[in-house]
Amino acid sequence: MRLLDRVVAHDADSIACTATSHRDPANPLRRDGVLPVVCGVEYALQAMAAHGALTGDGEAQPPGYLASLRGVEMAVERLDDIAAELRVEARALSRAARGFVYAFTVAAGDRILLSGQAAIIIPESP
Repeated sequence: MRLLDRVVAHDADSIACTATSHRDPANPLRRDGVLPVVCGVEYALQAMAAHGALTGDGEAQPPGYLASLRGVEMAVERLDDIAAELRVEARALSRAARGFVYAFTVAAGDRILLSGQAAIIIPESP
């Protein structure tokens, strides 16, 4: 499932992406026609994964798992009724060999719809 349309900027510590899939009636995260704002976390996680791929050393990034969410703030109830393009931003706060912590925002125009922090764990290879 690819929810993001494009990466508009990235550097060693951050990434900014855009998305319009929140308006798509066939969005796989919709339930009964509604896309709850909490689904914006998946948009942010995809931006984090893209950031890892773009800033890696040329090798494929191993799969990671969401370990925790902190300080999540939701300013709206749903995303499907947001007419504007979404801007999804993530900034690495901490990086280690086996995990990352990112701060993220999902916004439409100047309005932040969802924000928080996510910790991602990379399991040891067998």
